[in-house]
Parts: sequence; C-alpha cells; structure tokens
Amino acid sequence: MKIIHSKRTFAVVAAVAALVACSPKYDWRDFRSNDAPFSVLFPGKPGTHSREIDLDGQKVQMTMAAAEVEHTMFAVGSAELSDAAKAAQAVQAMKTQMVRNIGAKVDKESTKDGAFLVDASGVSNGMPMRLHARFLSRGKRAYQVVVIGPAKEIDAEVVDTFMSSFKLN
Repeated sequence: MKIIHSKRTFAVVAAVAALVACSPKYDWRDFRSNDAPFSVLFPGKPGTHSREIDLDGQKVQMTMAAAEVEHTMFAVGSAELSDAAKAAQAVQAMKTQMVRNIGAKVDKESTKDGAFLVDASGVSNGMPMRLHARFLSRGKRAYQVVVIGPAKEIDAEVVDTFMSSFKLN
C-alpha cells in the first residue's frame, strides 16, 4: 500500500510541477501599431502613450508601446519627422538619450540592415541595469526598439525573440 501511495504522491507532485512549468512567464502577443507601420511580439499586454519630446532640437510627438515583465521593460517608440534626413538625425538623438537615461556606458555598438544596435550597462536606483536597443529610420519615421531591466534578470533568448520580431510594414 505504501508503494502505491508513494507512486500517487509522485504523480500528483509531477503533475503540479508540470502545470507550474507550463505557466508562461512570457505571454507573447502580436502587436500592430495604429500610429506607425510596424509589428512586433510583446511578452505581455502592451500599453501605449504619446508625448512630445525633443530630439536634438527637433520637437516631435513620440508614441511608445510597452510591456513590462518582472521589472524588464520591452518598448517600441516611433516618431514622424518633417523629412527623411531629419529622421536619420533623430535616430542618433534617440540613441544618445536612451543610453543617458540609465547613466549607461555603451558596451557594444554595431550596425545591421541600416539599424544601430546598442548593448549598454548602467545603474538606476543603485541597481545594475542592461539596455539592448535597436535604432533605425525609414522614410520620415525614427524608431527605437528597447529592452531595459535589471542586468541579472535579462535573458538573451527573450531579448532576441523581441528584437527579431520587430518588422516594418
């Protein structure tokens, strides 16, 4: 009888463990912007907001879509400028401001497919932070695709999933 009881207990524990393991930390959702021609997978339900910002002397309306999962923010920002040359300049301002926001030091910077890729580390409220970002322009629009959060909590595979899912329509 004890052997059967142990097998049942093991089966119940295994079933509960399997259910907990299946509970997704990341609930990937397809998001298509109403303001700019892009789509991306967010790891949770995103919220959106717009505000005026200054990009190196250019006042623009930036729309952000973002979702937070366990202290890590996943965001896409876009702004439309008066012409394509100004959008390309705005990308550099976005990059500089984003890195500055967390008092970061750029650890790695590269370009791929016309985008600037940045990995940076900094400190916010005494906590080591990581920033993974992609900055690009297309036509009159400037974009930033960002993952920022506590350094020890950012998973490279999750960053890659988010970053690679961003598509311009």
